[in-house]
Amino acid sequence: MNEDVEKKFAKLMAELATQRDELRVQLHLLKAETRDEWDELEEKWQHLEGKLGVVGKSAKLSAQEIGAATEQLGEELGRAYERIKKAIK
Repeated sequence: MNEDVEKKFAKLMAELATQRDELRVQLHLLKAETRDEWDELEEKWQHLEGKLGVVGKSAKLSAQEIGAATEQLGEELGRAYERIKKAIK
């Protein structure tokens, strides 16, 4: 994977990790339905971390295909974290 793509995903992961950490601290305030969404997001987070760990090693999919899927999942997580943040306020 080229350096620009790696930097892009590193930045995305850092931003998502910050949002995730802030929300985790406030988790005790969440309603039951929001907690369910949080649990689903945690599964997706684990998937995203795992996928990024093998991006450079994958021979089955091109870096472009993996990059597009990973970016889509990252954006989905970001939107969901924003929804949870609004629900907390």
